Amino acid sequence: MNWREAEREFADDVVARETLPRTFERSAERNADRLAQRYKGGIHDRSLVSAGVLSPAPKGEYADVTYAEMRAIVRRLAAGLRELGVDGDTRVALYAQTRMEWAQTDFAALAAGATVTTVYASSSPNQVRYLIEDPEATVVVAENRELLDEVLGVAGDLEHELDAVVTFDDVDATDLDASLGGGAGGDGGLSADDVYTLAEVHALGDDAFDEDAYQSWIDAVDVGDLASLIYTSGTTGQPKGVRLTHANFRENVNQCYRRFADRPDRDPDVPGISAESTTLSFLPLAHVFERLAGHYMMFAAGATVGYAESPDTLREDFGLVRPTTTTSVPRVYEKLYDAIREQASESSVKERIFEWAVDVGKAHHEADDPGAVLDAKRAVADRLVFSSVREAIGGNVDFFISGGGSLSAELCALYHAMDLPILEGYGLTETSPVICVNPPEEPKVGTIGPPVVDTEVAIDGGVVGEAAAELPGDVGELLVRGPQVTDGYWNRPDATAEAFTEPDRLPDDAVVAGTPPADRDGDPAEPWFHTGDIVQLRPDGYVAFRERAKQLLVLSTGKNVAPGPIEDRFAANEFVEQCVVLGDGRKFVSALIVPNFEKVAAWADARGIDLPEGRASVCRDDRVRERIQEEVDRVNEEFESYERIKQFRLVEEEFTEENDLLTPTMKKKRRNILDRFADEVEMIYEGS
Repeated sequence: MNWREAEREFADDVVARETLPRTFERSAERNADRLAQRYKGGIHDRSLVSAGVLSPAPKGEYADVTYAEMRAIVRRLAAGLRELGVDGDTRVALYAQTRMEWAQTDFAALAAGATVTTVYASSSPNQVRYLIEDPEATVVVAENRELLDEVLGVAGDLEHELDAVVTFDDVDATDLDASLGGGAGGDGGLSADDVYTLAEVHALGDDAFDEDAYQSWIDAVDVGDLASLIYTSGTTGQPKGVRLTHANFRENVNQCYRRFADRPDRDPDVPGISAESTTLSFLPLAHVFERLAGHYMMFAAGATVGYAESPDTLREDFGLVRPTTTTSVPRVYEKLYDAIREQASESSVKERIFEWAVDVGKAHHEADDPGAVLDAKRAVADRLVFSSVREAIGGNVDFFISGGGSLSAELCALYHAMDLPILEGYGLTETSPVICVNPPEEPKVGTIGPPVVDTEVAIDGGVVGEAAAELPGDVGELLVRGPQVTDGYWNRPDATAEAFTEPDRLPDDAVVAGTPPADRDGDPAEPWFHTGDIVQLRPDGYVAFRERAKQLLVLSTGKNVAPGPIEDRFAANEFVEQCVVLGDGRKFVSALIVPNFEKVAAWADARGIDLPEGRASVCRDDRVRERIQEEVDRVNEEFESYERIKQFRLVEEEFTEENDLLTPTMKKKRRNILDRFADEVEMIYEGS
């Protein structure tokens, strides 16, 4: 039996059709004494710790929570939320960074019967208001006093009243009482009496908890009931609330677990996900990727989830948690590789050894039969370089999982070369999210893997770049249907109708692949969801991502260009920090490039070049521009003439979430970038 058949036939206690709170309850029962969560000390004023519900973690170190302890907390938080009036008609908005309490509150709200909506901690006041108002969330759980103030600041502008606001951290009650005017109703009808800490909700639940009542709440939830509203990033317009049921999430857990589980058919050397796994969680849990892969799937499996202090402390947190796997987005892998390379470049000798080791590792990984000489070189490279790289990130990583954007094939190959394989996958909020992902036993660099089980995909021809159309296999927009696909958008029937195509409306020349769910009973009426992404379905059944259909550049010459593959070729470039490719409606392709200023400075010092002060001046320096031109020329060699970057401008400002040029999951906001650098873009084309 091959691995594709084996994953479809695989069954164990984790694979089930049930609601999310029932999944957690069963897992906690099976894994009561195992570690469920790990939390870092000295970074939050956790109310559960100050109330004695949990022990404090030493500053800068991690403390542990078993599944039995986590279940006790979740149960009492659920009972406390019920005391606040939360039930099956309630939407609870979670507004916080990724941390231990986010996971506990999510399971508690779902057990209480509520629908959980999510708000990114980085949201602007206008976004916060919209993400509370659109779903009519009546209970908001905010992380700390800062985010509580954001909620209170918009509460008076809402079209509905809030019933309660809960904070993870302790809040100065006297100060809060004064700011809200004592017991009188403040903004949005809220008073200080309507604001609770998580510990206070836990205390309410501890007093009221009844085992039979708790089980009845879970039993009252159906797998078809709405579990969450997750809002799209808004890169192409106003965010839309994606309706995701318990069945959507739970089926996607089954699909992903079948692909990643420690199945008995696997070679023992092939790593997988099990109760022995540990992950480090740092992506926003407000986003569907981390919510499914780093949260629901891990807790269903009985694994341990450690929570990073922040994305800026990953190296330290990797060393403390020592994860076996973790999920992340391409930008984090780019930053991590930059840090690895920078450490290896402390001297010219170390830099040469590192580059030699990487070349050997790539050659060894790509060789069908490496042979004794290459095996020996790989062993030396591992001893000199790769072993220390792995140890720097905890020493236990079996594999990474990448999603939320296109990963550079070159960068992916570099990680594989260091024996840190990245298994790239693909999905959308509307698909809970996973549609495709590479299997641990047969990953293929440059692809997003085959579709997961019980998932059908269709390739619809349409507008694709000429170079993409010449690829082997079928190229076009990806359509999908399966149990993980949403039934539509919250209060947006127009957007829902636009996103789906009925089976009898599928183009005659569309190519269909994948496997329909075994329990569909032959019903062919399920509509197809339009992903809006251009992909290549290869002859081997693996899918390769090409570009967002809406981001294809249509040159004034009529040529179509996918900017993503060009930008990806700069991902591992030591002189280029970021690149965005432009040219829609123009005669030729151009780019805005953010240099790696530290690398540029080191290059200049090594050659006795005296660069001017300030990043803006460095970007205007002809010698720097000539050096970056060499990197652009190397990339251009890999593309057709009409796809090559003809002109570029160096810009000093990095694209970040803080300046609203990246989404919270680090995708480029192209519209915002074009607006921010409109003058530079015009200079490119006027100067030509």
